[in-house]
Amino acid sequence: MAELKKTQNIEATRELLKASLEKSKQVGSQIDETGSRLKEINQRLLPLEAEVRQVLIHKTTYARVRNQVDCVIGPTAAVLRVYEAVSELEGTLVSSDPHTNLFAYLSVMRRLEEGLKFLSSHCGLAIQWLEDVVELLEGNAGFVNEKCLSNLKKSMRTLEQLHEIEGCFRLDGGLLPDALDKLEKEFRRLLLLTDNTDQVPMEPPLMLPVSVIQKLQAIIKRLKANDRFERCVSMFVEIRVSIARRRLQALGLDYLEMKVADIDDMQNENYIQQWSKHLELAVKEIFEHEYKLSKEVFEKMGSDVWMPCFVRISVESGILSFIRFGNEVANMKKDPIKLLKLLDIFKVLNNLRLEFNRLFGGAACLEIQNPTRDLIKKVVEDACDIFSELPIQVGSQRRFSPPQDGSVPRLVRFITEYCNQLLGEDYKPALTEVLTINRRWKREIFQEGLLSVQFYNIMMETGLNLDSWSKAYLDTSLSYLFMMNNHCHFSNLRGTKLGDTMGNSWLASHDQYKDYYAALYLKESWGKTLLPLLSRKGLVSVSVSRRETSTDSDSDNKKRLKAFNEAFDESYEKQSKWVISDENLRQKVCRILVEQVVPTYRSYIQSYRALVEQDASAGKYVKHTEKSLESKLSSLFQPELTKYSNKHVRLVGKIKNVATNKFRLTLTAM
Repeated sequence: MAELKKTQNIEATRELLKASLEKSKQVGSQIDETGSRLKEINQRLLPLEAEVRQVLIHKTTYARVRNQVDCVIGPTAAVLRVYEAVSELEGTLVSSDPHTNLFAYLSVMRRLEEGLKFLSSHCGLAIQWLEDVVELLEGNAGFVNEKCLSNLKKSMRTLEQLHEIEGCFRLDGGLLPDALDKLEKEFRRLLLLTDNTDQVPMEPPLMLPVSVIQKLQAIIKRLKANDRFERCVSMFVEIRVSIARRRLQALGLDYLEMKVADIDDMQNENYIQQWSKHLELAVKEIFEHEYKLSKEVFEKMGSDVWMPCFVRISVESGILSFIRFGNEVANMKKDPIKLLKLLDIFKVLNNLRLEFNRLFGGAACLEIQNPTRDLIKKVVEDACDIFSELPIQVGSQRRFSPPQDGSVPRLVRFITEYCNQLLGEDYKPALTEVLTINRRWKREIFQEGLLSVQFYNIMMETGLNLDSWSKAYLDTSLSYLFMMNNHCHFSNLRGTKLGDTMGNSWLASHDQYKDYYAALYLKESWGKTLLPLLSRKGLVSVSVSRRETSTDSDSDNKKRLKAFNEAFDESYEKQSKWVISDENLRQKVCRILVEQVVPTYRSYIQSYRALVEQDASAGKYVKHTEKSLESKLSSLFQPELTKYSNKHVRLVGKIKNVATNKFRLTLTAM
């Protein structure tokens, strides 16, 4: 059963295979027929393929040309539109004025600059693209007609002309330079708004309003954008220099050009005081104003811009002339007056130190800093040298002669007056500061006592001078009067700065010496020679009776009175040329003389009257009355200045020069 089923399956499979084989034969036959048809179709497609390929090539070329033309049309149209806008701005700019409406003018300028910048960057590029398109079309003449090609070439020439016009806008004489010139003119006008030529020199300069500062800053921005910033800075400096210089010249600064010899010869001129006042005014008012203005105008540009501007203004307007004048004074011959002048210079420089450091402390100010530091250094060093040499200079004056009238020497008056000046409020702080600075430079410490010691030394040398000079007098009485005068002069320093420095014991000792030499003078000049002639021992008694009086006694009394007259006249004539400088002391000495001489003379005359009554010829020996004698004695020792008041003005001016010249002679020889 199983075997039968297996046989049936095999038969069925064989039948299936036979059917499949027949079908395959039919398919093979159909394939052979299809291959023949394909070969026929292939032969037909070959020409068509060549034609299609040509079409595709032309289509690609056309697309490329169209794309390139499209790319050129857009920029070219934009260039033309911008040019039209620039033309409109040109008309607006030509018809407007920055003085009328600055910010509107600047807005038009900015838009014009942007338009020109666009034309500059795009016009050339559009021309290059058009050239490429024309070249492409000329190489593919089948895609464009001659009219189209001609229009493209015409457009290209138009763009080339626009490009040339844009360049002309920026050339000298073009629209943009003219507009910038107008801005510079407006910039100058705004800077001159506060330049009032009629303004009083001492008045502070007027600051520019904020609105004007903003306009100046806006103009600077536009000028800087057009490569005119350096011209703008130069114009600013030029204008401000002219204004600052004119204000300085209005102060009368011709003396700043003086040389050492000129300054040295004009001792009575107050040039240092003028210099101090003018420098302070220049720094605090004029240069302070220029500093603020430079900073405000160029603030947005930074300190690297405005600080050099300010320095140029300061230098070119004349600040260094003040420093040069200070150096001329510092180069003068050494003398005590020069010390005062140096201290005057130091005071004003020291008082202006904060202002100087703020205004001229930057790195850009070396042109001002260096000569100023050199001046301060020379002032400090020379002032210290002169002050340290003062005792030596005073001591060197001993070789000179004392005054013939026994008065206080002008040199002594000068020394005490000079020391009082140095110790006064005007000079002592400056002198102390100068000495302190000099010690600091030497790495030493300044002590207040050093100042007092130096003045002690000066006065000690002055005292030694007086001792030496007193010995030069041949008349001992005059020597005593000379010493009395000078000790009185020193004792009168009580209440002065020098007196306070020397102390009460020093002043009291001079009081004692004054009285001591006054007593010696009275004794030597009147007590020894004149008064003994009228003493009771020298007087011969005269009795009422002529018979009781001898002829010899009468003659002796006449001779004695005659001798007194001669001695008094001689002393009066001689001592009327002597001077007691202090009026109180003069009156005191005269009063003592009257008290000593007149009563003695009165007593003698009363005794002598008996002789006159008996002998009329004896009356001719009574030359002086009590009143005339008192009048003459009271008029002694008056200074010549009080006798001849019309000479007072001329002589006072010479006193200081005499003392100063003596010092100079010494210093020249040292």
